Parts: sequence; structure tokens; C-alpha cells
Amino acid sequence: MAALEDGDMNTFGPELPAMFDGMKLAAVATVLYVIVRCLNLKSTTAPPGIIYQDTPLSRYLFKTCPMLTKEYIPPLLWGKSGHLQTALYGKMGRVNTPTPFGVRKFLPMQDGATATFDLFEPIGEHSTGDDITMVICPGIGNHSEQNYIRTFVDHSQRQGYRCAVLNHLGALPNMELTSPRMFTYGCTWEYAAMVAYIKQAFPQTLLVVVGFSLGGNIVCKFLGEHTSNQDRVLCCVSVCQGYSALRAQETFLQWDQCRRLYNFVLADKMKKLILSHRSSLLSMKSSNIGDADLNRLYSATSLMQIDDSIMRKFHDYSSLKEYYEKESCVHYIHNVTVPLLLVNSSDDPLIHQSLLAIPRTLAEKMPNVIFALTQHGGHLGFFEGAVLFPQPLTWMDKVIVEYTNAICHWEKDWPSCQRSSQQHMNSYLQSTGVTLNG
Repeated sequence: MAALEDGDMNTFGPELPAMFDGMKLAAVATVLYVIVRCLNLKSTTAPPGIIYQDTPLSRYLFKTCPMLTKEYIPPLLWGKSGHLQTALYGKMGRVNTPTPFGVRKFLPMQDGATATFDLFEPIGEHSTGDDITMVICPGIGNHSEQNYIRTFVDHSQRQGYRCAVLNHLGALPNMELTSPRMFTYGCTWEYAAMVAYIKQAFPQTLLVVVGFSLGGNIVCKFLGEHTSNQDRVLCCVSVCQGYSALRAQETFLQWDQCRRLYNFVLADKMKKLILSHRSSLLSMKSSNIGDADLNRLYSATSLMQIDDSIMRKFHDYSSLKEYYEKESCVHYIHNVTVPLLLVNSSDDPLIHQSLLAIPRTLAEKMPNVIFALTQHGGHLGFFEGAVLFPQPLTWMDKVIVEYTNAICHWEKDWPSCQRSSQQHMNSYLQSTGVTLNG
């Protein structure tokens, strides 16, 4: 029997190394396949998809803002993955981040809250010679000290823009609350106070409205709430927002694109931010937040649970549905008549594809709206680079300033075309019966 076994071993012995080599090759091939799929390496680069109406303004913009029609090229090895773009933005913000010098302003609100924003003067003169201020609203829980904000501000300053950056209420470290509330998904009070301050302090300045992610929702809602909010506003740019919190809440519980995991991570961040103000929220007599609410907060694993137990109560919403309905810009954005650029990325893991029907439909119907959808970029990533290392400035930083420069020159140099574009907008409003909330 032993002889047979030895014979069998002698028979199959030479084949065993070959079998192991084949298994190793198969394992390597599998790993490479997974890497190629995860990094999306087979995806080709392309210009943004643009939805717009043919107007004098849009034709002018495509001539003077080539980045809207030029191929966006992310870093070759990892830039085609929306997850890595998003993760790198979240971890690092930007590379070689500058440190622009600004002055912090404090604004007392009617309910006792203290809004703050940082003001950065321009470095040099704007190409039009005009005084122009960018009023910027950052993403969820962000402020002027975030790396991506500092990079964008520095770039804008060097192009001749003054920048005012809102610090979301409760987001600044070591800044105590003076009223029992924090920023919410769509509260425009602090942003409106910052804009009013800029208009009063700089009577000659024109405004460019910029919002990132949650900030995009806030600025679009602000402009659409009252027509007077659009006075002296040249244009608005919104990047990577979701437009409707009510529609987004269902998609944020799904596992495709790991959205449920991102929900958990963002919820954990919000939980820590709220708990850092626990004593302030509990100690004030007018607070709607109690120990029971904070106890529910400890066990929350999603933004929806946090919004239901804490955030909606800052403004006395009776239900989560009412909170999401009233604070989403989707009900106000159609009232915006100034040039409006909406930017999203197809591989943004936080924004479900179904939400992009909102800006797409808006751009199809309103002549002042352009919707730019990139193939890559993730959530607020949009890194550019050759192979591995990204450039300090992102596609997002550059396209916002380039679009804004084009609008500024349009307003200054093309008054007849401007009137033609406004007539086109007025005709649209009359034909559709759209009324503006005054």
C-alpha cells in the first residue's frame, strides 16, 4: 500500500508545483481584477455633461469658460474612483494648503445666537476693475479653517475677489453657543446676516454666491426665498448638493455605493459636534433639547435619527418630514433668476443618481441655469493630476473662478446681450406662470 502511495506521489509530484503556480496566478489575476474594478481604471475621461438652453449668455459662457467643455482628467491611478476622491477630500482637504489672512466678524442674531464669518480682502485688482465679493457657504459642519475652503479662498483672492466665508453655527472649535441651537440643513439666517453685513459695509460691491454640498442647499434656498436676496448678486455656483433632503433620506439608507456607511460616518461626526455643545444646549431655559433627546443621540447611527431627535427641534418642526420639506432648496430654487451654475459628479457616493433629475429638469426649463455633471470627482474631490499626485488646485476651484470671471465680464462688457438674456428669462416666467416669492 505504501508502495502505491509512493508511486502516486512520484506520479503527481512534478505536477504539484505547477498547480500551485496556477493558483498563485489566479489569485494575482483576481486581485488585479478587483483593483481595476474598484479604481475604475477602465473608465475613460470626458468633458462634463452639460444641460442648458441656447441663449446669448450660455453661448458666451462656453466661449469664455472653456473648462465647462474641456475634458476633466483626474489622477490616473486613483482619481477615477469616487470613493477615493471623496475619502482623500475628507481626510486631507487639499494638498499644500495656503493660509490666507482674514478677519473674524461676529454678528448677534435676534434669537441670541452669535453668527461668525471670516472676511478675506482681495490680493490685487479684479480683471474687470470692479469690487466683487464672494459670499461662501461651506459644507456640513465646516468653517473657514477647512483646508478646501482655505485653498479656494486663496485662489479667489489672487483673482481679485474679496471672500466672506460663513462659519456654520456650532462648527468652530472653542466657540461656545450663545443660544440653544446650531446650524441646520437649510436655515439661512446666519448666511443672510453675513450677506447683509457685506452689502452695508461695501456699498459698491457686487456679490457672487458660492455653496459647497450642504452650503449649496443653503445658498440656493436663500436666493429663492425672497427676490430682494438677489439684489447685487451677479451669479450663484452650487457644488455637490443633493437638492432635496426628503428624497435623499431614503437613498442614504441604501448600501449601494456604500452610502449607508457614509451615512454612519457623517452621523458620528455630527454626534460628536452636537455633544461638544451639550452643556450649552441643556443649560439655556429656552432650549427645546432635553436629556432624553441627547440620550437618543448616543444610540443614533444615521443622520436621519440625529435630525429627528435633535436638529428639527432647533426650529420647532413637528416631524422629520416637515423639517426636510421646509429646509430643502428644491421648493425655492426655481425662483432664482440670476445666472446659476449647478455642479455634481456622477460618481459622488453621497448623492444618488435619482436626485440629479432635479437640476437636470431645472436646466432644461430655465434659461439662466447650467447643470454640469462630471464623470469623476467624488464628493467635493475633483482632484486633477497626471498619475499619482494631485495638483494643489482642483478642477472645482478653477471652474468656479473661471465661470465667475466670465459672468463678471458679461455684466460689464455686454449690456445689450444681458438685456436680451433677461428678456428671455422674463418670457419663460410669463409662459410658464412661475411666480416669484417676494
